[in-house]
Amino acid sequence: MSDDCDTCDGCCGDEEPTRPSIYTDARAEMERRDYAKVLATVGGLTAVGSLAAPLMGLTRVFERGYSGPVYSDGVALVDGEGERVTEDTLAEGEQLTVFPEPRPGIADAPTLLVRYPEDAYGGETAMESTVGGYAAYSKVCTHAGCMVSDTEGETLVCPCHFGKFDPTSGASVVGGPPPRALPQLPLTLSSDGHLVATGDFEGPVGPGGE
Repeated sequence: MSDDCDTCDGCCGDEEPTRPSIYTDARAEMERRDYAKVLATVGGLTAVGSLAAPLMGLTRVFERGYSGPVYSDGVALVDGEGERVTEDTLAEGEQLTVFPEPRPGIADAPTLLVRYPEDAYGGETAMESTVGGYAAYSKVCTHAGCMVSDTEGETLVCPCHFGKFDPTSGASVVGGPPPRALPQLPLTLSSDGHLVATGDFEGPVGPGGE
């Protein structure tokens, strides 16, 4: 092979002309980057799309346009899975968030179900609205409408402004800014052993309504 081949353009012998690799060619690098951007964009749109349905569902679940009663006579209490609450659902000292079976998604539906020995209740508790040691109260704080979702011992606590309620005394206010007790829900046991309401909350739900 002559030294001239060092300067020829692949014309000597049977050697193939050198072609740029797709891994080193700058044009290919740009194409790969553009392709990666397209994939990232598509992936992002897919992720947003996958979130849209749950968010739309939450909008429906917490629809605030409903203005009818939350509970009525004979409406069963159900847990977060939609299962009816029975007399054996809670042990004494336990609590559970429950909902009215036909209308679990309305804004005023969340309800705190508690169970204590019957002789533990007193004060402002409407004893005729308790059954088997169970009492139920609206979970919507009467101060600003937050959910009463914390506890300190046996005291129910709203995490927004630290309103405190005593579940053994009709959920009366024992601390913080709430102006009134959480309204109580009248309860009874159905013939098949499920907890049901005998009417709606005994007072307005949430802030206002004094």
